[in-house]
Amino acid sequence: MSRLRALWQASVNATKRAVVWNSEDLFPPSERFIFNFNSKDEVKKWHLYSDSEYGGVFSGNLSLDMSEGSPWRIRRSGFCGMRSKKFDGFIDLDSYDTIAMKVRGDGRCYISTIYTENWVNSPGQEEDNSWQAFVYVPQDNWQILKIPLDSYLPTWKGNVIEAKLEMNPSRVVGMSLSLNAEGGVPGAKTGPGDFRLEVDWIKAMRTL
Repeated sequence: MSRLRALWQASVNATKRAVVWNSEDLFPPSERFIFNFNSKDEVKKWHLYSDSEYGGVFSGNLSLDMSEGSPWRIRRSGFCGMRSKKFDGFIDLDSYDTIAMKVRGDGRCYISTIYTENWVNSPGQEEDNSWQAFVYVPQDNWQILKIPLDSYLPTWKGNVIEAKLEMNPSRVVGMSLSLNAEGGVPGAKTGPGDFRLEVDWIKAMRTL
């Protein structure tokens, strides 16, 4: 095959790939799994800040005690969480407006975090942008909780950014669930002590 013909064939193939479309691109499903904790491989996609992990169960004991002689400049304790490993690329949630999760908890208030590509922090920073919302998990019974994406607030080091910012849901790079010994919604269990959160799945949903 001549060089000219090879270039022509490559151009034709590229054009064919460009015009081939997937019906889900035009009409995405009303919901999609982000995580489904039904296998060890799925669990391996997450890591803990502390404590231990058993299946889709996030459990441990919160303590307000701080270790003496720690090299870290910690002003307070009583925080832990589990975070997904970074996605291979991005997850595009632009077609959805709600995060839903099937959970069973202990009456505490957890923090749901969505991490997006860095476009808010100062140039040169490697941190992802974080968007957080409180999730109150009633005790004992399985619940399907729904959190509108517009309920997630931009945060930096746990503090809400006092600026009018909008999440870019098409560039999601990870998620996490965490817990503070203090804070949360009125009526939720707070303070040091045992905690336990079971997660069956996390989905993106389109409700509007």
